[in-house]
Amino acid sequence: MDLNLAGRHALVCGASEGIGRAAAHELALLGADVTVLARRADALAAVAAALPVVADGQRHQALAADVAEHGALRQKIDTLVAPRPVHILVNNTGGPPGGRAIDAGTDDYLAAFQRHLLANQVLAQAVVPGMRQAGWGRIVNVVSTSVREPIANLGVSNAIRGAVASWAKTLSKELGADGITVNNVLPGYTRTQRLQQILRDRVQATGKDEAAVGAVMLASVPASRFAEPHEVAAAIAFLASPAAAYITGVSLAVDGGRMQSL
Repeated sequence: MDLNLAGRHALVCGASEGIGRAAAHELALLGADVTVLARRADALAAVAAALPVVADGQRHQALAADVAEHGALRQKIDTLVAPRPVHILVNNTGGPPGGRAIDAGTDDYLAAFQRHLLANQVLAQAVVPGMRQAGWGRIVNVVSTSVREPIANLGVSNAIRGAVASWAKTLSKELGADGITVNNVLPGYTRTQRLQQILRDRVQATGKDEAAVGAVMLASVPASRFAEPHEVAAAIAFLASPAAAYITGVSLAVDGGRMQSL
């Protein structure tokens, strides 16, 4: 199986922690040069410095940017790709706050669309020309199982995740002939700050303690445990590899079997 990414340049968003950081690590292990992107420059510098180097000439770097500031984001990515194209784009951004869909304000929806769908579009438009020129590209979006089964008390997130999945499916059809694949990874309950946020929200909503809330969540997972970030990252790295060249337009659940749908 060809998993070799030596000579490829990966841009991983939301890479200061959690799934993004783990994805950057896995891609580096496969030989990619990795640019990590997030808002916190100090945290990013530490992440980039800790990434493995497994091939001669392999190099990693950090790029501090806020994906909600689209003009500045596009300028920074244009500068990044000018000397060398990005071959692998991992779109990954922290989810919106919890709450019922009916209670959310229009500003809540607009903020989520800015940080997710519209930021993904800005990034894709910046990197796709280089992918086309190379005749090779991978776009992997870290989304949520809610694109198939909406999750209670995550109304805004459910809406935006569905929009991103539909955008990605459309893009996969438009870019397939260029040698560019577009796929989604749907993490289940994963040990990240996002999971801690969901636990806190459910504690507040139910009045139960965190252990009881966690036990209810795990009861719905056949694997009987929460995922670790590196397990989701492994799926991202595979979809970014040469071995996955004929896989595009899919939404791959990494959820321990929790979803009820096929």
